[in-house]
Amino acid sequence: MGLNTSAEAPLPVGQVSRLIGGWIERLGQVWVEGQITQLSRRPGAGVVFLTLRDPSHDISVSVTCFRQVYDEVADAVSEGARVVVRAKPEWYAPRGQLSLRATEIRPVGIGELLARLERLKRSLASEGLFALDRKKPLPFLPQLVGLVVGRASAAERDVLENARRRWPAVRFEVRNVAVQGVHAVPQVVRAVQELDALDEVDVIIVARGGGSVEDLLPFSDEQVVRAVAAARTPVVSAIGHEPDSPLLDLVADLRASTPTDAAKKVVPDVGEELERVRQLRERGLRAVRGLLDREERGLAHALGRPVFVHPQRMVETREEELEALLARSRRTLGHLLDRADSELRHTLARVVALSPAATLERGYAVLQREDGHVVRSPEDVVPGQLLHARVARGAFPVEVSPGHAPASEPGPTGSTGAAGDTAADQDTGDTGDGAA
Repeated sequence: MGLNTSAEAPLPVGQVSRLIGGWIERLGQVWVEGQITQLSRRPGAGVVFLTLRDPSHDISVSVTCFRQVYDEVADAVSEGARVVVRAKPEWYAPRGQLSLRATEIRPVGIGELLARLERLKRSLASEGLFALDRKKPLPFLPQLVGLVVGRASAAERDVLENARRRWPAVRFEVRNVAVQGVHAVPQVVRAVQELDALDEVDVIIVARGGGSVEDLLPFSDEQVVRAVAAARTPVVSAIGHEPDSPLLDLVADLRASTPTDAAKKVVPDVGEELERVRQLRERGLRAVRGLLDREERGLAHALGRPVFVHPQRMVETREEELEALLARSRRTLGHLLDRADSELRHTLARVVALSPAATLERGYAVLQREDGHVVRSPEDVVPGQLLHARVARGAFPVEVSPGHAPASEPGPTGSTGAAGDTAADQDTGDTGDGAA
């Protein structure tokens, strides 16, 4: 809307700034293209500051955006990159400064291409296709090498010549394909699948010379990446030069910086292997000779010991010890037997001295009643009672005479009266049957 102003009725600066802010506020969101000349990402800050410049008119404008907006394209956008920004113009009235609040950033040209590849890379990585534990080891000496390469290309020549120079007997199964353009992806996928289906192929090399990012795009295609990931045969990626890094390098079992490097990593050098065999042979000989020398020294030292110089000396020493032990054992056994014999004789003498039979041998007799009890006193019998008399040489019956009367002193030796009972009782005690 128009403003009625004059030199006599001017508008204050603040009001003009506020009016400009109102007009800009009504613009809404716009798409703006420019080149990033300044980029400020402070650690921990939630806002990123950019300066967007129009090179053709040398005009710059400040841009702010939330960190998550910039992080989506951070891998493909840096200072100097051309971008298209969806932003809402903002006017800072106190300073009279125009800025843009970005809600989306898109790279332009190669930047957009890199951003798309980065999104595909993150998606495939989340599936685990780039995991190290999925990578298969290469065989030491492949008998047949599959090669996917452009027809009559420098990459094919480098791989074949360097591999045969290193190992002349190596054989190749070559699949010539388009390495750029619209036909490259299906041909590379079909060649990898055909070589993987051949059981005699031990390793597959996918090779291409250098080129621009656009030229190497087929080797970052999702179909090619998934075909290599599904292959049973180890795959070596040899795309471009050292700085080039298509997605095929990440999914392959081994990355080679160049096609020549792929030939060196897949095929061993026959000269190096022969030299390694020679060194191992020499090392083995040195180890065996060292072992033999050490064992010979140990054997000589062992043979120099007295037990080997005079082996009979040990037997003689043991013989003397055995004889001494045998004599000692005989003396000990003789002493034990002599002591036992002496003890036995003393015991026998005591037994004989204490035996009731010895008492009977001295003329004593033992009288027993019919019930087997020993007669100990004249009161134990009555006249006419039959008794059993035991003497040293046997036994015989006796009868108590009618004139029997108790006596206070024992009768003469050999008496069959009560005195004999008393003597037997004194020598034998109460033995039950009066004799042993």
